Amino acid sequence: VCGRRARRVCGAMMSLTETSQLLQKELMGGDYNYHVDGIPGMSDAQYDFGHVQSQPPPSAYMQRTAQAGISRMSAMPQSRGGFGTRAGMDAARPMTSNRSAGYTSAPKTGSRQTFDPMGQGNAAGAKPLEKKTELSPEERMREIEKEIHKLVDQSAMLREKGQLREALEKAKEAGKKERHLCRQREQLNLLDQLNVDLTYAVCLNLAIQHQANDNDNEALQIYTQIVKNKQYPFSGRFRVNMGNIYYKQEKWTVAIKMYRMALDQIPNNVQAIRFKIMRNIGHAFFKMHQFMDAIDSYENLLMNSAQHLDFMTGFNLMLCYFALGDKDKMKSGFLKLLNIEQVGLEDFDDEDAELESPSNSNKDTRNLTEGDDALREDVKRRQREAATFIIKAANLIAPTVDKTPIAGFDWVTDALNQHGFPRIASELEIAKSSYFLKRKEFDKAIEVLRKFEKKEPSLMACAATNLSFLYFLEADHPQAEKYADMAVKADRYNARALVNKGNCMFMNNEFERAKEIFLEAIGVSADCLEAIYNLGLVNMHIGRHQEALLAFDKLHSITTANCEVMWQLGDIHEKLGNHAKAHEWFSLLVTSPKGRPTDPGVLARLANLFVKANDETQAFHYHLESYRYWPVDMNVITWLGIYYVKQEMYEAAIPFFNRAAQIEPNEVKWRLMVASCYRRMGSYPQALRLYEEIHKSHPNDIECVRYLITICKEMKQNYEHYAAQLRKLERMQEAQGGGPGGNPRAMGTVSNVGGGGGGGSSGDEVPYRRGAGGSYGPGVPGGGGTMRRQYEAEDDDPREMSPPPPMELYEAEEVEVPTKSAPKRRLAERRQDD
Repeated sequence: VCGRRARRVCGAMMSLTETSQLLQKELMGGDYNYHVDGIPGMSDAQYDFGHVQSQPPPSAYMQRTAQAGISRMSAMPQSRGGFGTRAGMDAARPMTSNRSAGYTSAPKTGSRQTFDPMGQGNAAGAKPLEKKTELSPEERMREIEKEIHKLVDQSAMLREKGQLREALEKAKEAGKKERHLCRQREQLNLLDQLNVDLTYAVCLNLAIQHQANDNDNEALQIYTQIVKNKQYPFSGRFRVNMGNIYYKQEKWTVAIKMYRMALDQIPNNVQAIRFKIMRNIGHAFFKMHQFMDAIDSYENLLMNSAQHLDFMTGFNLMLCYFALGDKDKMKSGFLKLLNIEQVGLEDFDDEDAELESPSNSNKDTRNLTEGDDALREDVKRRQREAATFIIKAANLIAPTVDKTPIAGFDWVTDALNQHGFPRIASELEIAKSSYFLKRKEFDKAIEVLRKFEKKEPSLMACAATNLSFLYFLEADHPQAEKYADMAVKADRYNARALVNKGNCMFMNNEFERAKEIFLEAIGVSADCLEAIYNLGLVNMHIGRHQEALLAFDKLHSITTANCEVMWQLGDIHEKLGNHAKAHEWFSLLVTSPKGRPTDPGVLARLANLFVKANDETQAFHYHLESYRYWPVDMNVITWLGIYYVKQEMYEAAIPFFNRAAQIEPNEVKWRLMVASCYRRMGSYPQALRLYEEIHKSHPNDIECVRYLITICKEMKQNYEHYAAQLRKLERMQEAQGGGPGGNPRAMGTVSNVGGGGGGGSSGDEVPYRRGAGGSYGPGVPGGGGTMRRQYEAEDDDPREMSPPPPMELYEAEEVEVPTKSAPKRRLAERRQDD
């Protein structure tokens, strides 16, 4: 190491020697040969440095250069390390500058510093740009315009999001700012800067927001101002919006006038808008039942190869032809409907074009399936709409388009198959079976539906569901269960098929299994009303009233005003002993707008609740109302008759007992009650005559003979022959096994119920126990039963309930079209013996 350092120092000294020699040569050369004139005794020979042996002390620059050279000399090439010569050349190459420009990789001091060659780090920072202290009037106006534009944009965005009230508030605020802007420009004499387009946009947006919020008068007023202002270009087109408002108000004539005025403002080269306005005119004429004018407007859309005809317009044209009864036009119109081509519907996939269900028709958006984007979903939606219009038109014209309904269905089915709608044709076959069902031609309906057994699973499942329902109506439960199993096997998630299978289980007394199936149907479709209703009925049948109450409460939250559900809720609460809640539900059933105020069964149930509450006045009122609407209910007739007897109003009780005698002519007790009322009133001749008529028609009735003896005693007439007849009948009764102490057959009378006897024998006070009467629900077969009462001689309060009322089940009838959510099914009456 020491040797290496010595060699480096020697090399540095040699470089200094070479440098001094080079400087001497340059000074002696021609370019640097300084000749000094005017100095005596001096000549050029005096500048000879050859005799100088020692070197002058190095300068500071030379010292730094030498130190840097010692560390770099070994790594530098000869041309950069000092003055040397190239190989084969004697001329020395001058050294290039190796001084750095001042940029170093490490900081000069111990502290880290940022690169600041201009020395700006210590200087104070520059002040930020200052805003102008005061804006000019023109600039203030432009700022206000920006705010107005922002408010208009916000209003439009809020309306798009469905926030109509907030959108209207933003539009009003924009209108206020715009008017304030105009007044300021007038005050500043800047009328030449008035922004007519901004005023136009603000007014139009405000009118649209008023129209969206159903403020028709305000919207019409603003639209009128816009269309009358000649400064606004194309303002006459907004008469279409005015026509839409009048159309909504059902002012068809004014709407047509506005549409035609707007049509005059549209140039002929804008055909799409013109055809849409013509379609609106046709809709208005259709609403006015001017079908010929509507047909003229619709047929204008058939121009240019019907490229502007859409499915809704084609369907309306079909309705006009149907209203006029023109069969040929109906056929041609239906074929035009099938030939409609719209953008995006060229590849019509009728597997995806399923009809929209009523439960989904009000939804603005549908969940996107996996792999579908918004455009694909829009195409599917349009396909479903097209299929809906086609199937409705087919169902409309099929029974009338040909000589016979069957021929009409066949023609429509062939047309659908020829134009590439095989699935809709299959659905029309099911509609054909529905036509047979409406005409009670069940055999033909079954024959049509059985054709689907070998078709694709979805159609086969639909037909099997209908067949199961048909066989269930015919009480052929094995066949109904067979086709229900077939439908469930084809589609396990078919809620209607599961409901039918649960009904079959119910009829087979497999209540727990039926409950499980109804729960499975609810799991498949949470809004399956039939499954929820039948689940409640099953729970009631097996005595689980709390679970039934939960089911019907859920159903009531969905339907909100279903009479059958409210009836079942009231019935369950009454069975649970919650009479106040039962009274609330039955009262709601009578008083609600969609209720049944004239239902005699509901009125009778309310009357029974008032009887339990010891409110005779209200009970009498509701019993009387029930009798007024249904004068054949034996429960109500009996209660009213006995009520009048208890009030000693025998004359008012007679019509009710007469009505009971008309309803049950073989029951002698009702005529005996009528005669007893006459006797209580003191009308002995009429009572005697009636007793004699009863004895003549029923000579073996002991009670009638006893009454005859009693009334003859009261009238002081001869009764020996009646006494002999009574002894004879008593001996006959003893001979039949009654014995002398046996009780005779109790015949009906009302004297004991009235609370006292009137001079008659003890035989005149015979207790009456009423038989079972009928029951009536709120217009639903077997929907519920009225109370059954037992009247005794000593106490008329004890009561007993009738046996549980017969149940009925909803049936998953699918007689229209096989959609995912068919229209709601009607109730199927359960047989009394089940």
